[in-house]
Amino acid sequence: MDRINREKRSWNMSRIKGRNTKPEIFLRKLLYARGIRYRLHRKDLPGRPDLVLSKFKAVVFVHGCFWHLHEECRNSKIPSTRKNFWKKNLEGNRDRDVANRKALLELGWRVLTVWECSLHACRHDPGPLIDQIIEWLVGNSRLAKTTPEGELQNGN
Repeated sequence: MDRINREKRSWNMSRIKGRNTKPEIFLRKLLYARGIRYRLHRKDLPGRPDLVLSKFKAVVFVHGCFWHLHEECRNSKIPSTRKNFWKKNLEGNRDRDVANRKALLELGWRVLTVWECSLHACRHDPGPLIDQIIEWLVGNSRLAKTTPEGELQNGN
């Protein structure tokens, strides 16, 4: 049973943003401070990546652990109320992410997925993670993701 009424829940859910989220802005500021320039949410690319770094032929998705079902994270549990509704919607997000990642790779783009929990894990000292991201950008690995511990892992 939900703790709040249907109208209040609807109002809360309507306030959740899809772009310019706190984790996304946090990462953008860190990259910008290191001299990395990017474009935001290019409509001509599959999935409208959060950051597009054309110089490196790379895109970055900043995913919320709940909304994109981060398998390695404790924040990605399906709610106990309306389980079928949430399962269908969240698994749909995950399936769409996989399709977008595949399409981008086929177009020759390199794809990095940064999970919200990894940014939270390194919020006091983000330097090492940003160093790893920059190292990935100048390298030649096509696919990478962050871990809940705030480290970069090649391949997905």
